[in-house]
Amino acid sequence: MTSLTHGAWGRVGIWSGALHASRTDDAGRAAIEEAVAELEELGYGTVWIGGSPTPDDAAAVVAATRTVTVATGILSIWDHTAKDVAARIAALEASARGRFVLGLGVSHGPMVPQYAKPYSAMVAYLDALDAATPPVAGGHRVLAALGPKMLKLAAGRSLGAHPYLVTTEHTAEAREALGPGALLAPELTVVLDHDLDRARTTARNMLDMYLRLPNYTDNLLRLGFTDSDFGGGGSVRLLDALFALGDTERVRTRTREYLDAGADHVALQVLTAGEGGAGLPRAQWRELAEVFAGEL
Repeated sequence: MTSLTHGAWGRVGIWSGALHASRTDDAGRAAIEEAVAELEELGYGTVWIGGSPTPDDAAAVVAATRTVTVATGILSIWDHTAKDVAARIAALEASARGRFVLGLGVSHGPMVPQYAKPYSAMVAYLDALDAATPPVAGGHRVLAALGPKMLKLAAGRSLGAHPYLVTTEHTAEAREALGPGALLAPELTVVLDHDLDRARTTARNMLDMYLRLPNYTDNLLRLGFTDSDFGGGGSVRLLDALFALGDTERVRTRTREYLDAGADHVALQVLTAGEGGAGLPRAQWRELAEVFAGEL
């Protein structure tokens, strides 16, 4: 497989935790196929399969599309062996034709019983991918990197980094750590709602879980937030720093802030009241495609 260029990603993509064909029935799989096919028709350059996807989830999205870049955001190294992942990627390459990217992460201690020495575990996993037959080369993988060590590893052993739940300040720091050549593709969570109080409630319903995970809270503490920002699902200051809340123009402004801070690509996750990130918000994806026309 040849390495993807930065241009293959587009400036704005869609991140969704609902694209898990392996966890649903025939009707659910059909809905996913229709949704990702429409994302491609709308012009999005990249579709990120969020929420700890499996290789089978990736294969389903690849099969339902023709030209869009498909990336896992993020496959946990604890859930799948490098040997099995390499074999599955080799099998889907006939459909992918070089447009699949393996996003890898170390997940979180509270969620993984065997969690230990995450940096060393990631290095060993990358070594195993390099040694597989055929290998999953660095040009077709990205790392979920937050801290300096993992960002440096991402720059040296992959296309770059896909940080989740980060601020524009972190994006600027990540760009400096990665250097100018590596891909930087942060996720940005969006709530399209003119009622700001309701938008913040939707955001808090999602954020509350992540504020129980030390990898995220430690990163936010490094960025200048305090423990007082983590109560009740997040302070207003924290919500405004991590989310794009409001109308489509507000989303466009916030996205540009990440791009101006050094991102090459921004992966937009749309939350809706009631469903959070569990649904397929196709109407909102269409709205955003109109706003970002020419930048996808």
